[in-house]
Amino acid sequence: MMEQIITSGMLTPVLIVVLVLLIAFSMFHVLREYERGVIFFLGRFQMVKGPGLIIVIPMIQQIVKVDMRTVVMDVPSQDVISRDNVSVRVNAVIYFRVVDAQKAIINVEDYLAATSQLAQTTLRSVLGQHELDEMLANREMLNTDIQTILDARSDGWGIKVSDVEIKHVDLNESMIRAIAKQAEAERSRRAKVIHASGEMEASEKLVEAASKMATQPNAMLLRYLQTLTEIAGEKSSTIAFPLPMELMEGLFKRMGEPYQKPKDNDSSNSS
Repeated sequence: MMEQIITSGMLTPVLIVVLVLLIAFSMFHVLREYERGVIFFLGRFQMVKGPGLIIVIPMIQQIVKVDMRTVVMDVPSQDVISRDNVSVRVNAVIYFRVVDAQKAIINVEDYLAATSQLAQTTLRSVLGQHELDEMLANREMLNTDIQTILDARSDGWGIKVSDVEIKHVDLNESMIRAIAKQAEAERSRRAKVIHASGEMEASEKLVEAASKMATQPNAMLLRYLQTLTEIAGEKSSTIAFPLPMELMEGLFKRMGEPYQKPKDNDSSNSS
């Protein structure tokens, strides 16, 4: 009986020493460079500490660690109806970080979940105000609009949204086929416009050339000779030389033969 009392008497100081050591070790906390500690004193906010070694009194003070690094969060795919009533599925990624640890812990229960929900609703709201063509062609503008709205609304939580990127805009098969047909029709329209523009430019050049040739007979003669050269270069057994009547009359006069102009059909019929 005496041995048990002595043994228990020896264990009690040991337990006390161990308990004191545990409490002493629990007072010390090491915060990394990217961490901050929000300190509460008897349930009330006291201060923000870190990084480095900090001391927290057990049972009187509590510490909540906050990671200050940039968080990359995927926004789940959202069903969006555009302004022109096209149903699409859109997903995105946002980049944000905590800039005020006190607000991130006190003003919102879970700043990660809150930021995710806010990003989803903002994505649907902003994209629903734009047409499908704008979603496909103006992503940079939409990214900026979403980032600005998210940053303003999450400021009360101590959150800074630095960037937003729309990853995919998914369409159903029927809409993909319709867009392909529209693109093909647009290409055909552009080709016709280019062809018509070329025809108009060519006709203007021809009119300009004809007006110049009309004022310069030598130019007309050079064009005539060029045409004969082009005809001679073709593989043809018969070549017709279009000659002016005045030239034919001069040739016959030099040959000493009278030149007779061809009669019209009307005069031959009347004779």
